[in-house]
Amino acid sequence: MIYDITPPITESLSVWPGDTPPTREVLCRIEDGDTVTLSTLRTTVHLGAHADGPNHYAAGAQAIHERSLDFYLGNCQVIDVEATRGQRFAQENLTASIKAERVLFRTNTFPDFSTFNEDFAAFSPDLIDWLSSQGVKLIGIDTPSVDLFDSKKLPSHQAVFRNDMAILEGLRLKDVPAGLYELIALPLPLVGFDASPVRAILRTMD
Repeated sequence: MIYDITPPITESLSVWPGDTPPTREVLCRIEDGDTVTLSTLRTTVHLGAHADGPNHYAAGAQAIHERSLDFYLGNCQVIDVEATRGQRFAQENLTASIKAERVLFRTNTFPDFSTFNEDFAAFSPDLIDWLSSQGVKLIGIDTPSVDLFDSKKLPSHQAVFRNDMAILEGLRLKDVPAGLYELIALPLPLVGFDASPVRAILRTMD
């Protein structure tokens, strides 16, 4: 069974305040007598389900095209978090032990992808350090960021960077049962860019 954990990309999909929302310009249309339908997409690379490149949060770090695809493909676990809106969650807020190298955390604090709420939950940097010590190399979350909305120093992003981990943000995890899966969430080879949208799916292991 496949779970699609990518929010649909429409003009109503919310983005970080001040960032570029998705728009479609139709250059040619078969219905208007053209040979083909041809569209232009303009949007942020931090769109819906996306992978951050380290150069998004660290000067001189790798761009998204330089990241190993191994981060984004393989065994994965979905874990529920006892999260409080607007607060960082820690190890004691996890409802299961770690059983995979890639872990997606369901906080249920960003429920509507068409409405941006600023009080979503985020990781504590100590939790990220601990996850790395458990062999985790990718973390994902059902909110727009691994840090809180008003964070300026981005301590959780920095914890990811010092542990050489990968980030997926903006995942749609609402209807996915907690448990073990195969993750497929490959970023595009956008040379020099600081992130890439992904088509993130989970496939059951049996």
